[in-house]
Amino acid sequence: MKRLAVYCGSATPADPVYIDGARHVGRTLAERGIGLVYGGGRLGLMGAVADAALEAGGEVIGVIPQALVDAEVAHRGLTELHVCRTMHERKQAFTDLSDGFVTLPGGTGTMDELWEALSWAQLGYHAKPVGLLNVAGFYDGLIAFTAKMIEVGFIRAQHADILIVADTIEALLGKMAAAEPVKTIQQIGARDL
Repeated sequence: MKRLAVYCGSATPADPVYIDGARHVGRTLAERGIGLVYGGGRLGLMGAVADAALEAGGEVIGVIPQALVDAEVAHRGLTELHVCRTMHERKQAFTDLSDGFVTLPGGTGTMDELWEALSWAQLGYHAKPVGLLNVAGFYDGLIAFTAKMIEVGFIRAQHADILIVADTIEALLGKMAAAEPVKTIQQIGARDL
């Protein structure tokens, strides 16, 4: 994995564990020679992950829609800053520029990015690992909800392992590196759905 897209919030929660976790991710990626592709912002977890990667000498590529540049939230000190027109273009760029996806804590935008990465993996639009970093148990409820979707049958058994979960970035990177692509919906075929 030469580059990873990191999805995370632009907010700064009161509990410093989230900013500290984002900084640790940025530093770890840089130390391992893994480039960071992220939302291009300078605020919250986005800014923390980017700044830490830059401070550790890492490559940091931001992808941000023009509307957010106009709102003056773009990080201007990155290796590269790609400005796009829409959020759809932004998510496509994340996929095109990265070898996998890591989701840190965040809100609705972060969830949108995660769900699209998962959905695209199921459909076969990419065969890249999709990781979820469960910082301080933030995603415990989501992990339980995902298990429920599998139990009920809304996520096929063949796709149960698409979402790779760990509590530390080190463990997550190890799991992602070892991940095998899943059988896509097209490969499964209509009769087996």
